[in-house]
Amino acid sequence: MNAKTYKEIDWRLRVFESLSFPSLVMTPDKIIVAGNQVFLDKYDTTLEQIVGKTCHEVFYGTRHCPNEKCALPKVMAERRGQNILHSVTTRTGKKIWEDRFFIPIIGEDGEVDYILESVRDVTRVKNLEFTLKETEAFLEKIITGSPIAIVVADRYGNILLMNPPAEELFGYSNGHAVLKLSAANLYPEGVASDIMKRLKNKQHGGAGKLSAMNTSVVDAKGNEIPVEVTASIIYEDDEEIATMGIFTDLREKLAVEEKLEDTRARLAQSEKMASIGQLAAGVAHEINNPLTGILFYAEMKLSSLDAEDPEREEVASVIEDVNRCKDIVKNLLAYSRQANPKKDMIQLNAIIDQSLSLIRDPKMFRDIEIVQERHTDELMVNVDRNQICQVVVNLVINALSSMDSSENRNGRLIFRTYRDDVREKAFLEIEDNGCGIPDEHLPRIFDPFFTTKPPGKGTGLGLSTVYGLIKENKGHIEVKKTSAQGTTFRVELPLSQPVDDAKTSHKE
Repeated sequence: MNAKTYKEIDWRLRVFESLSFPSLVMTPDKIIVAGNQVFLDKYDTTLEQIVGKTCHEVFYGTRHCPNEKCALPKVMAERRGQNILHSVTTRTGKKIWEDRFFIPIIGEDGEVDYILESVRDVTRVKNLEFTLKETEAFLEKIITGSPIAIVVADRYGNILLMNPPAEELFGYSNGHAVLKLSAANLYPEGVASDIMKRLKNKQHGGAGKLSAMNTSVVDAKGNEIPVEVTASIIYEDDEEIATMGIFTDLREKLAVEEKLEDTRARLAQSEKMASIGQLAAGVAHEINNPLTGILFYAEMKLSSLDAEDPEREEVASVIEDVNRCKDIVKNLLAYSRQANPKKDMIQLNAIIDQSLSLIRDPKMFRDIEIVQERHTDELMVNVDRNQICQVVVNLVINALSSMDSSENRNGRLIFRTYRDDVREKAFLEIEDNGCGIPDEHLPRIFDPFFTTKPPGKGTGLGLSTVYGLIKENKGHIEVKKTSAQGTTFRVELPLSQPVDDAKTSHKE
């Protein structure tokens, strides 16, 4: 062997030994001719134990290679390096992942003389990959399984993910959103940019975070939906890569709050009416007795005067004022619910006719057009006829007074009845084209003694009495609408079935 050949062999051996991965040199028929020290140490063997054996005898202890995916045949055919990921289970049951590289060593004749096989242990990397995939799958399950709407977008606003609740909220499928939409499409104009400004402002939950904020989003049909949104920016190495928004639909919550507020208002009104009602009852009883005495002596005085006596007019005025006071006392007693209601099954339309007949002064209806929009079926209600008649009369007088104050020359009074079979309610609406009720007065119109009329023209007990009588009959009254073009009061009463019909239905 000359000096040059020796130096070449020595150089190649030193390179082979310096490889940091366990490595073997094999012939094309898989016979091992060399192994570096790293290989010998890793597999706790010696050159004498491996040289002359096949690779599968060393790795698997078998005479035939069990690895059907071995890259060696491909290396021989293509004469270029190949690698294959391979798993090995140790005697203790531990699974090891190895990345095996096969590099052909080409001779001067262009044929493959030897194959260099290096074994790299990638178990740690592979386990990290598995852990990462499991974590990603777990996070995806959390997002997709969350009952709250979640939308994820990239740094440019393109949607990356829309979970099922978000699909339901916005009306888009995840596939459509990912391909067609940006985050800005989910908000009214300017809202998305405002949210991004807040996200980057430390005053709103910290940089990259947005605490709960009430706003609106836009669904696929263009409807605005009130929501509470919480958002955050997702960073990687201090660089913004995505944003995430969590949306809570507020429609049901707001509806409940509105209903609760209405219930509170009704309760407050009922408590107010009850407390003042007790006072009114006491005042009415205290006043009623002296009024009866005054009226008795005034009528006696009047009967003793001659027809031409100038005092008759003054005594008659006293009697008129006393009767007016007695009417006020009567209203106070009705308001305080001191009368015992006598309920009966009555047709609601019949109550309207009876009530109109009780208004004695026909001049009040001069130039007033009365329109009847009554339900054709019988609307049976179990109420005190006189009390509901008083309600209708008071509402009609109120409407007539409103039309007198209006600039309309010809008044129009509409009586409307209808039913709601689902809720089992009968409704009466009285609509006028008068001057309407100012917004600032609406909260107080059912308050006792509240009136906008001049002194001596009204007691402020009309609508409060109406309110008390309707409650006494298990009903509800409200202003359905009001404006400068008129006002509509709506009375709601429980819908009842006539006794005979109820018996018939029961027999059937």
